[in-house]
Amino acid sequence: MSNQTAVTEFLLLGFSDIRELQILHFVVFLLLYLISLLGDLLIITAIALDRHLHAPMYFFLMNLSILDLGSISVIIPKSMASSLTNTRLISYSGCVAQVFLVIFFASADFALLTIMAYDRYVAICQPLHYETVMNRTACVQMAASAWIIGILYSALHTGITFEISFCGSNVVDQFFCEIPQLLNLACSDLYLIEVGFLIFSSFLGLSCFLFIIVSYVQIFKAVLRIPSKQGGHKAFSTCLPHLTVVSLFFSTAAFAYLKPTSSSTSGLNLIVAVLYSVLPPMMNPIIYSMRNKEIKGALSKQI
Repeated sequence: MSNQTAVTEFLLLGFSDIRELQILHFVVFLLLYLISLLGDLLIITAIALDRHLHAPMYFFLMNLSILDLGSISVIIPKSMASSLTNTRLISYSGCVAQVFLVIFFASADFALLTIMAYDRYVAICQPLHYETVMNRTACVQMAASAWIIGILYSALHTGITFEISFCGSNVVDQFFCEIPQLLNLACSDLYLIEVGFLIFSSFLGLSCFLFIIVSYVQIFKAVLRIPSKQGGHKAFSTCLPHLTVVSLFFSTAAFAYLKPTSSSTSGLNLIVAVLYSVLPPMMNPIIYSMRNKEIKGALSKQI
C-alpha cells in the first residue's frame, strides 16, 4: 500500500479516439439533449399554465419531467464537452458531484413512479375517495417525500462510495462516473460495505417494483369490472403512459445491471449505459404527449 498513489482525478471511457466520430457523438448527443429539453419544458409549461391539468396525476408528471430534465443534464453535457475538447478527465470532486446527482435523480424518479402507481390505483379502484385521499396537501407531501428520499439516499450512497480508497488505475470503464465501475478501482476492503448497500438498494427497488405490479393487478381487475367498454378503455388509457414509462425504466435498468459480466465489454457498457441513462428521460415526455389527450390538447395551445 505504501507505493500506491491516491487517485485525484478519473479518466472516463470515450466513445471513440477518431476525431470525426467524436464530432458525430457530440452532434448526436446534442440532438438527444435538445429533444429531451424541449419535451420536458413543454410538459412543465403546459401543466403549469393549463388549469385543466391542475390534477394530482399531472402534478406528479410535472415533477417527473423536472427530475428527467435534471437527470439527463448531469450526464449528456459533460460527455458532449469531453468529445468536443477531446479530453476524458474528470476531477475527483466532479466525479463525486456526478455520482450524487445521478443517484439523486434516479432514486427520486423511482420513488415518484411508485407514487404515480398509487395515484392511478386510488383513482380507478377507489374513485369515491380519490379527492379525499389525493388532496392537494397529500400530493405535495408525497412529491416532497420523493425528493427528500432521493437526497438522503444519494447522500448516503455517495458518502459510502467515496469513503473507499481509490489507488492505482483511475480509468472508469464508463462515459460517466458510475458506482459499479468505481468499485472496480477500490484498493480497500471498505468496498464490501458499498456492495452490501447495493444489494440492500436492489431489495428496496424490487419492493417498489412489486408494489407497482400489485397496484396494476388491482387496476386491471377494477377495469374489467366496469360495465361500459368505453368507460373501461378510458380508465385504462390514463394508466397506459405511466405503465409504459415504468416498463422502459425497469427494462433498461435490468438489462444494464443483470447482463452477464463475462460478456460485458467496454463497447457494450457504453451502449447499455446510453439505453438506461439517456433513453428513458428522452422518451418520457414523448410517451406522455402521444398517449394523453389532455396533454396533447394543452401542448397544442402552447405551440
